[in-house]
Amino acid sequence: MYIHRYLGPSVLRSLQSFPVTAVTGPRQCGKSTLVKHILEAYPESIYLDLERPSDLRKLEDAEWFLSSQKEKLICIDEVQRRPELFPLIRSLVDEWNRPGCFLILGSASHDLLKQSSESLAGRISYKRLTPFLWEELENDYTIEKYFSDGAFPRSLLAGDNEISFEWRENFITTFLERDLLQWAGFTPATMRRLWQMLAHVNGQTVNYSTLATSLGVSSTTVKSYIDLLAGTYMVEVIPPYISNLGKRLVKAPKVYISDSGITAALLGLRNFEELSGHPAFGSIWEQIVLSNLKGLYPDAEFFHYRTTNGAETDFVMKIRNAIFAIECKASYSPILSKGNYLAFEDISSKHTFVVTPSADSWSMKEGIDVVSLNELKNKIDHMM
Repeated sequence: MYIHRYLGPSVLRSLQSFPVTAVTGPRQCGKSTLVKHILEAYPESIYLDLERPSDLRKLEDAEWFLSSQKEKLICIDEVQRRPELFPLIRSLVDEWNRPGCFLILGSASHDLLKQSSESLAGRISYKRLTPFLWEELENDYTIEKYFSDGAFPRSLLAGDNEISFEWRENFITTFLERDLLQWAGFTPATMRRLWQMLAHVNGQTVNYSTLATSLGVSSTTVKSYIDLLAGTYMVEVIPPYISNLGKRLVKAPKVYISDSGITAALLGLRNFEELSGHPAFGSIWEQIVLSNLKGLYPDAEFFHYRTTNGAETDFVMKIRNAIFAIECKASYSPILSKGNYLAFEDISSKHTFVVTPSADSWSMKEGIDVVSLNELKNKIDHMM
């Protein structure tokens, strides 16, 4: 049964306004399933998967083939495998001069797809699909399963923990040994070790020199590897919140593995019971909250805030000139530290939300609400 995605209406609006719409996101997050569902509303459409040899052969003379599909919505999946198509797409959309010419899918961010940003500037709208958001699941799954299995469809929808864990292990191996081969300048074994190290320091400020020493490579190499993981949506790099407060800030970015289930697999944790007793449990909850907020508010900017005197909060969310402080507590009875209150005062946010796995929400004190993941969007929307 198709699970409706929050991004779907946004993609449809984009198709009605832009010549090219790009749906990006990590591999196996549901891009193809979403787009095939959307194409049901476009009987005059064609779908090409660039990982399928028969579809690749159709593009041996790409200009001739695509020109012959002029009246159709042309969907090209895994477009990053043929970056030379972008100048041709630009030429065709300029000639056809209408919205809804191309719907392209890619497992790389538009920062990596430089050809598209250069060739299609002003003609393309980017939409990022995440793995499942909590609100898309309509209470069909427990928060514990969402924690341990993660949000990738094939992992979360698996029959049991062992099948889910095996899928995630295979996903990691396939990603390292096949999917990354199109990006030059990395070693799969070193990338795996780095990815595992990042899982152990998930949600902490990154020290490139320490990681480099452990891996036996340069700091520049570590940074380029992390940039590649971020560009393929496997990690999130959260910069510090820089304000004019005159505070001595911790300016290193924080790095999160992008999915709780992938983090659990990298740590060898097979179920929620093993995960709940691990030191990474709290940071995994931070990642879950971050991923949901990024999916719900694609135009928002996210930062972390920490000063050398101990003031800190997990995330500062900036959207439409409003600033919100987001503190994540993996507890049904959250307790805020003195450092949290100092950070809230420093940031002067419009409101502060303490996000817990509980289904309940309540006011902790003026300007600070404890909220569930279900209620978080409603509360933020109400404040804007």
